[in-house]
Amino acid sequence: MVNTHAKLDPVDYAIISQSLIAAAREMGAKLIRSAYSTVLREARDGSAALLDAFGNTIAQAELIPIQLGTIGHVFRTCSELYPNETLEPGDFFIINDPYSGGQHLQDIFLFHPIFVDGTVVGFSASVAHHLDISGGDPGLNIAAPDIYAEGLILPPLKLNMQRDWHGGAFERLIRANVRVPHQTMGDFDAQIAANSIGAQRVSELANRYGVQKLVAVMAALLDYSEARMRSALKDIPDGIYIGEDAIDDDGIGNEPLPIRVKVTIKGDTAEIDFEGTAAQVRRNLNAPFAATVSAALCCLKAALTSPDIPFNGGAFRPITVSAPKGSILNPNHPAPVRARLEVCSRAWNAIMKALSQAVPTKVISCGFDTTTSFVLSHLGEKGWSVYLEVFGGGFGAANDTDGCDAVDNPLSNCSNTPVEALDQDFSFFRVIDYSLRTDSGGKGFHRGGLGFTRSFEVLADNVRVSLYSDRFRRPAEGLFGGGEGATGFCRVVRNGEIIDLRSKDAFDLEAGDVVILGVGGGGGYGKPEERPRAAIAHDLEDRLISPESAENWFVRSA
Repeated sequence: MVNTHAKLDPVDYAIISQSLIAAAREMGAKLIRSAYSTVLREARDGSAALLDAFGNTIAQAELIPIQLGTIGHVFRTCSELYPNETLEPGDFFIINDPYSGGQHLQDIFLFHPIFVDGTVVGFSASVAHHLDISGGDPGLNIAAPDIYAEGLILPPLKLNMQRDWHGGAFERLIRANVRVPHQTMGDFDAQIAANSIGAQRVSELANRYGVQKLVAVMAALLDYSEARMRSALKDIPDGIYIGEDAIDDDGIGNEPLPIRVKVTIKGDTAEIDFEGTAAQVRRNLNAPFAATVSAALCCLKAALTSPDIPFNGGAFRPITVSAPKGSILNPNHPAPVRARLEVCSRAWNAIMKALSQAVPTKVISCGFDTTTSFVLSHLGEKGWSVYLEVFGGGFGAANDTDGCDAVDNPLSNCSNTPVEALDQDFSFFRVIDYSLRTDSGGKGFHRGGLGFTRSFEVLADNVRVSLYSDRFRRPAEGLFGGGEGATGFCRVVRNGEIIDLRSKDAFDLEAGDVVILGVGGGGGYGKPEERPRAAIAHDLEDRLISPESAENWFVRSA
């Protein structure tokens, strides 16, 4: 690659580039610390980034990869309608429409232009998963037949803070259409605060070093990530690599839905093609193409490059992604898309399996790579109370380590909400159990990560549980002889009777019911009989495996 930034002082480049990355991280911290809802404040289901004046992602907070992998594509649908020269101080973009570049309606993007001496030098951006944005059910409408039933659709819009937000018409419109305005509007304000601090930091850099040097560093940072990604791709043997996985079902029937991928490596480029993947479905499992692209890019970045490479728009230049129109990874309007991470996670798994044929030491086994979106809602005398949390499970094992226990999947990266925070915010249920699931990780030379159970005692009538998840029927597979992880489940215990729910389901609850959610484990890596005896003994001591499982493992390794 020709170095177009040869005259850029390396010290200035190091200081400014790291300052931009630090500013994006500060934006992420501001977003989380300012949030009102538990899904953003505790689960950290939001992200922040800085973009250049053309909408290329320069730096981002290490929060939710799927949200920011293609944030530049989301931005460009706004900038095409409202070019930079039409913007003025106080303007901002807002969008959540999955068919205009967004991902799903609950993830609302805000973009604020950053002005220096009257010129737009970049944009501060944030996205948050909002607790409720209308729709057919509080928090989650599992039976939505189309996107209109999933919530309020925001096409690319240019608004103004003074005119439209602070008591303005748009703010009043949003407030009137959500069930929990205190949390929802508070989370919008958290996004605005995050964008404000990002704009302030970029302006400070421009004033200190000059706009020309700042813009040059932004371009150089993109080129640096591109060069590192191309170098990583060159290390993979040229060839065509095939991978496949599947989700359990569409929430209506019982047939698995395959996700197929062909990864073509040629020199320093990669083509990812999802030809042969299942057609779009009537339930909310469809993934808008922006989410599919984000999943594919995140997978290659995670598997092939080191963590020190900035996750920005330059890293994606050598990679192209395609999926057939009308497929579950590129659906036609107005297919519902709320649970798009289920199929995006299977796209991740399929790519990992394909890459395992070329670079076996760089990949991980399948985990419980599933977004379990779990909602309990109650309409009381003071209005709606909605609890939403995103759960992960056991991570897949790798060549050099066991899988992590009880963590979110690689595309989501949410945190588990502390029980104490739930006790503080919700009075219509309480958590009575929260524990790891013994033996839920797949066996292997390296063990798959464990899942967990969380049990909720319902304290009021007229409570509703809604969820979408996966791997209730098809377990996470291991690699190179590794065993499968345990599947997930959700059940209601009512007067001693057990009522099993499907992985995509909703159910009306009564006071005294107990809802038990169990998430599954990750697959193992390598042959179980080769696992060191000391590691098996350590797992037994920590009750990660049972005596029966340990005995079986010892027999095989003797």
